[in-house]
Amino acid sequence: MTGTGDEPFIAAVKPLVDAMGGEILPPDEAGPEDVVLSWEGADVVAVRLPQLADSLDHILAAMERRKGKPLADLDRKAKQEVVRILEARGAFSVRHGVETVAGALGVSRFTVYNYLNREKDA
Repeated sequence: MTGTGDEPFIAAVKPLVDAMGGEILPPDEAGPEDVVLSWEGADVVAVRLPQLADSLDHILAAMERRKGKPLADLDRKAKQEVVRILEARGAFSVRHGVETVAGALGVSRFTVYNYLNREKDA
C-alpha cells in the first residue's frame, strides 16, 4: 500500500477499522468523506467509514459472534442487555434502527420499545 515502514501502523489500526466495518485505502484514493491517517508527518492510510445503517448490521453481527449464537436465541434478560448496549452506541438514532434490532432479536418493535422504556424507568 505505502512504504515498508508503514506496515506496523496499518496493522495497528486495522482491528479498529474492521470493528467499525470500515475499509482501508491508500491515502491517494481518499474521497472527501474518508479519514486520512498520518504517521510521523506523512499520510499513511485512508479509512472509509461505513454508512450508519451498515454499521448497525456490523455491530449486530459482532454481538452475535461475541454471544456465540444468534441474538434471537438469547433469553429475555440477555436481549434486554443487547438493547442497552445498542442504545448506548446510538443504534436507535439510525433510520429503521428499532426495526433492524427487533428483526435480529426475533422480537417485535413494541418489545424493543418496552426494553428501552424499562431502562428509562429504572
